[in-house]
Amino acid sequence: MTRLHLFDMDGTLLHGTTAPLEISRQLGLESETVALERAIADGRIGPPEYAAQVYDLWAGLTDAHVRAAFEAAPWLARIREVWARIRSAGEYCAVVSLSPSFFVERLLDWGAHAAHGSRFPAVPFTEPVDPSGVLNAAAKVVIAERLCAEFGVTRADCVAYGDSASDKELFAAVPVSVAVNADSHVAGLATHSYSGLDLWEAYELVGPAQ
Repeated sequence: MTRLHLFDMDGTLLHGTTAPLEISRQLGLESETVALERAIADGRIGPPEYAAQVYDLWAGLTDAHVRAAFEAAPWLARIREVWARIRSAGEYCAVVSLSPSFFVERLLDWGAHAAHGSRFPAVPFTEPVDPSGVLNAAAKVVIAERLCAEFGVTRADCVAYGDSASDKELFAAVPVSVAVNADSHVAGLATHSYSGLDLWEAYELVGPAQ
């Protein structure tokens, strides 16, 4: 038996923050992004509108800003160790996030088999963001199905890790889920719940496949 472990990033692998907030902090635009995060959380804007507005905020964004944001971000401890353990067990790990692909894909270097985010143009921006490439909660399930086909597993072999409303549909689609520092949207839906700063401890709740 093998499994596919599906990890959310914002609020899950990243503790108490999101990639857009960390990126905007490098540009001195944190308060503007906090307002956008509040707007999408309240349902006043959707993912395409959010993406378009952060794209406009990030007109001066460079790869150096993105790298600094990634390196300074408050990641949970032992992410790479968990993914190395998953790989050594013959299982798969992937990150599926609504955040920009140019940030999410940096996690491939940490050992993820796949990393999917909202499709943004390369940094620095020379073309607009395409709304059709912006992910939403339902897209996480679609991507999970695609990854299952790629790795030769089924939904029944999946474990999802998440923290918020954007993970509800994925939690409902797979048999095992781990709420990581989760809010009220998913805390009661998950198979397991973890509060803390060490991904290994969250992973131990599901452990190696039997």
